[in-house]
This record gives sequence, structure tokens and C-alpha cells, in this order.
Amino acid sequence: MKYDLIVIGSGPGGYIAAIRAAQLGSKVAIIEKYKTLGGTCLNVGCIPSKALLDSSHHYYDAVHHFDEHGISVSKPSFDFKKMIARKASVVEATTGGVKFLMDKNKIDVYEGLGSFEDTTHIKITKSNNTSEIIEGTNIIIATGSKPSSLPFIKIDKERVITSTEALKLSEVPKHLLVIGGGVIGLELGSVYKRLGAEVTVIEYAPTITPTMDKDVSKELTKVLKKQGMKINTSHGVTSVERIENEVIVKANNKKGEEVVFTGDYCLVAVGRHPYTEGLALEKAGVKVTERGMVEVNNHLQTNITNIYAIGDVVRGAMLAHKAEEEGVVVAEYLAGQKPHIDYNLIPGIIYTWPEVAAVGKTEDELKDTKIDYKVGKFSMRALGRSRASGDLDGFVKILADKNTDEILGVHMVGARVADLIMETAVAMEYRASAEDLARICHGHPTYSEAVKEAAKSAWDGKPLNA
Repeated sequence: MKYDLIVIGSGPGGYIAAIRAAQLGSKVAIIEKYKTLGGTCLNVGCIPSKALLDSSHHYYDAVHHFDEHGISVSKPSFDFKKMIARKASVVEATTGGVKFLMDKNKIDVYEGLGSFEDTTHIKITKSNNTSEIIEGTNIIIATGSKPSSLPFIKIDKERVITSTEALKLSEVPKHLLVIGGGVIGLELGSVYKRLGAEVTVIEYAPTITPTMDKDVSKELTKVLKKQGMKINTSHGVTSVERIENEVIVKANNKKGEEVVFTGDYCLVAVGRHPYTEGLALEKAGVKVTERGMVEVNNHLQTNITNIYAIGDVVRGAMLAHKAEEEGVVVAEYLAGQKPHIDYNLIPGIIYTWPEVAAVGKTEDELKDTKIDYKVGKFSMRALGRSRASGDLDGFVKILADKNTDEILGVHMVGARVADLIMETAVAMEYRASAEDLARICHGHPTYSEAVKEAAKSAWDGKPLNA
């Protein structure tokens, strides 16, 4: 079979690229080595983790917050197996939806491991060891990423686990040790903390979420500690040892003193790395960086002109929505259009509660580039909507150019900020000023009023409700 486009990998980047290319008239094939479509995000990442976060959030509210709303229930309990089963059903419905979209757009789906034979031919090796070869005028590598570890850690997938195993445990840990205070560690740590586990986070950097604005890290640390999570920053892990059903983690603190942590499970959440295993990139002559990423230019084109790469396998943040946008960009570029993507305006989100969201520059980044800026900040606690719902933690922080008032960065902690952040992303796409945002009438009472107030604070230093 010969195709206009072959996509290797069916995650958010791959399947969206395939759909967009098909919409624009291309004959498209997509290759997926697993039995279900959707990649890491839909199967063992974004979707299942959010399903468990929502389930555990409902339980936590029933235990801790129903009474203050005047709701009386007998002592809440949960069926963990049923939670996991619900998570699985959400995943099944979502991946099934991708299969429907493939059929709707007349995209041929091949199950098996895709590998290069040369620059235009892809060999598909199936689970029964049979294989076939298909040909593509253009090819997109969208094979995603896998969890990273540390050289001295043995992941046994039973007690020493990655995010994949953490999403399908058969029991709630008594004490979950989390190595890594980034997005994955904090989200999954939150799931099990809400369900009654003791959770200890061990982070090498001086703060959790080290790539985010320092005010965000500080606020999230305060909130998670208030919820009972133990957070240890500036701790470098030196060893992880399992003895039967116990895991012992040793780390050196910032004073160089050894600290020992003991739990029944250890989640290793130290990031992810590009996954190119089995692709046989060398047969096509595709270059990769020292870090294992596929090298691409500004059009996401590799050094081989008809081969492109998107998502976690290339430079940039490893985010599903970033991969989706890159998939659209490549499909439209191949169709002769002139798409664009602004990497500065790709939002980063953490689905703890309260949620965390950010877009644009952090305060430290503006300092490093010597840009004169001003800060507007507004507390969620001052909102009527927050008082009504009881979600008082957090803030909205807006960074604007001191001379032009253009919004340069927005950082939020609070209820539903995962959705709120897009208002500011749109504003920044059109290079709005803080005054522009401050003068837009926002509904009352809503969480979004915090955006208006922070914008006014950045613009003239005079928020109306603070």
C-alpha cells in the first residue's frame, strides 16, 4: 500500500496529525504497536490520571467538606477496585472514540511495531511476528515518551513503580514515597493522599514544580502541606531498596546529611524521555540529539526532507496539547498552508486541587532577559465565588511589560484555573495589555474575576476588591 502520509504512533500528536491530513485530502495510514489507540495520554497518562483525580476529589470532599455545606452523610467509604474500573471505562470510551475518528476520516490503522526500511518504506511487525511493508510519500514520527528513572533504581513494577503502574494499583498504599516533585508526582501523590495514604515527596531541586514561577511553587507547597502531604526539597536520592513489601529510600539533604524514608510503595516520577526504540531511524538516516530527541527544524522537519517528528520525541515541553498543535502544523504545512505555533503560549497545567496553570514567562525568566516588568496579583480568597464554594486558596499573578503594559506571563493557583488560563492565553496571542484585560466585563460571581482584578493590579496597581 502507498500513502500520502504515514504516522507512526497514535497518541494525541499522531492521531490529530492523521485526522488533519485526511481532512485536507491526503490518503493516510497510522501505525500503533499497542492494541488500543491514543498513546500514553489516553491509556496510561492524562485521561486515566484525571479520572482518578476526580474520583478521589469527590471522596475527599465528602470526608472533609460536606459537613460545612450542611450535608450530613454516614462515614464515607470508597471501593478502590470500582474507582479503578471506572478509570478503565473512561479510558476505553476515549480510546474507542479515537478509533471512531479513524474510521470516520478513512484512515487506515495498522497494529504493530513500525520501523524504517528506508526513507519512504515502513515495516510493520505484528504481535504474531508476521510483517508487512507500506510506503509513504511523507512520514511523521509521533512515538512519544516513556517514564525516566535514575541509574541506580530498579523499577520492579510492583513496589518500585512508574506512573503507569501507579494508575492500576490493586490497593491504596499505606505510605507512598514519591521521588520527584513535578506534575506527575504531585498529581498521583494527591490521588492517594486523598484516599488515606501517607505521602512523602522527595525532590532534588530547592522547590517543587521547579520550572514554574516561584510564587506558584511556594503557594502549592503551602497548600499540599496543609492537606497533609510531606514535602522534602533539596534532597538528592542516593539509593532505593526493596525488602519484601517495604521500600527504603536514602537521600542527602542540602546539608549533606543522609535521610532515610520508608514506605510500602515508591513512585519514581523524575520525568520522561523520548521513545524511539525499535524505529530503526538509522536506516532512514534520521538524526537524533545527545538526549535522544529527534532533531527537527522550525517546520518540525527532520534532516530527511520527507520525514517529520512531533510531540514528546522532539524538543520542548512534553505535553499532549503541544503534540496536538504540532500534528496540525505538520499536516497543514504538507498541504501547502502556512500554520504557526507559538511555543511561549502553550499553557502548563497541574491538576492537583487547587489546580495550577501558567502561560508565558515566569518572573525569573523576565529578570534573566532584563525585561522591565510589573506585577499584578490577586488572591482567590477575595472572590465571592471562592467564598461560596469554599475554594479559598490560590491567586492569579499577571506579569506585564513596564513600558507597554503588554501581558508577558500569567500564573495561577486556584479552583478551575486549568480552564481559566485560556482566557489569558487568548489575550496574549493578540498581544493584549493588562488594561485590555482589566476593562473586559467579567461575570459575577465567577473565579474569572480574579483574572480581571490581577490585570487591573498590573495595569494601575488598584484592584477593586482588595
